[in-house]
Amino acid sequence: MSTSEPKLPREPKFPTHNAPRVWFLTCANSPIGIPLTRHLLSHGDYVCAGVLPLEFARHADRSAAFKSFLEEVGTSTDKEQWRARLRVVALDARNMGQCQSAVAEAVAGFGRVDVLFCCHSEAVVGTVEELSQSPRALTLVGEQFETNFFAPVNIIKATLPVFREKKNGHIVLLTATTGHLGTPGLSMYCASQWAIEGYCDSLAYEIAPFNIKMTIVQPNMEVNVLTHKITSAPPMQCYAEENNPAPLSRNILSSLLDRLEGTAEPTTGDQLHSNEVTSLYPPLSQALKERLVAETVHAVAAIGGHDNPPARHIVGHEAVASVKEKLKTVSEELEDFVECSCAADVERTVVQSPVLHSRDLGAGWS
Repeated sequence: MSTSEPKLPREPKFPTHNAPRVWFLTCANSPIGIPLTRHLLSHGDYVCAGVLPLEFARHADRSAAFKSFLEEVGTSTDKEQWRARLRVVALDARNMGQCQSAVAEAVAGFGRVDVLFCCHSEAVVGTVEELSQSPRALTLVGEQFETNFFAPVNIIKATLPVFREKKNGHIVLLTATTGHLGTPGLSMYCASQWAIEGYCDSLAYEIAPFNIKMTIVQPNMEVNVLTHKITSAPPMQCYAEENNPAPLSRNILSSLLDRLEGTAEPTTGDQLHSNEVTSLYPPLSQALKERLVAETVHAVAAIGGHDNPPARHIVGHEAVASVKEKLKTVSEELEDFVECSCAADVERTVVQSPVLHSRDLGAGWS
């Protein structure tokens, strides 16, 4: 038996970039946006950094790291070249007018946009029933889709004319493994992720003739959820841990927030069990945020702007394992019921009939 150490998986290899790229980030002040912007600027790229005005102005803890980064870029003598290659724009992507204005500003400043990185999302925590118990809880469903679906749709639509005109471009969408896996207690979050992924999968075919690429990046759920705002609906007692064995996301996230190294408030997780609608930004330390997003930042920077990028890129061993397990389950279930599935095929002669009556399809059709 060999006693040699197991080989570590090789670092992913992508084609090298032969020219600076112009990036547009939809949420540059996020824990993912800041290190990615730093990485891109240090490698000679240009960045148009979108910042949500309300978040930037009202949430000091959320914006402090980005303000510190801007101050560093503005005052450090060794970063003079960075200043010329960085442009910050106000962007609430839920507003189509702001999307069009921000893209126009990026083109005016840098002449083009090569890579659009959609990286803003929010998570609504609550079971399906919990999200229908009050008018306020019901509005959370609409807000979830406004942020996670319609906002990226808006900025994509605003950018497409720029990409089509130069017959080149790359859209990179950051979702999570929740785009593959249903998660109890995150039903609306998962639904919004599946919706935007279905939209982008379809869009990829439409824009391929214009040499516009589409990549969906899926890290672990924690990478997205713990680096953006979390909003929790009031819990129902019937879904409490002692009554329901399902591993609800509220309980998992609550425990995780209270245990994570570097968490500033040991009782942060308790806020997810409030009897009122509660929103919070997970108070992780800067070091923990950087470790959490490091793999994703590397993947996005390496993939963005390449001629032959992957349609989907799963980030991290745990994410790969969970997606593989889901696909294996789907495949096995498909095989178990393949005869039943194929038996349901409608006869070709019936389908081609000019007049199709319900009786032609057999009993039970209504």
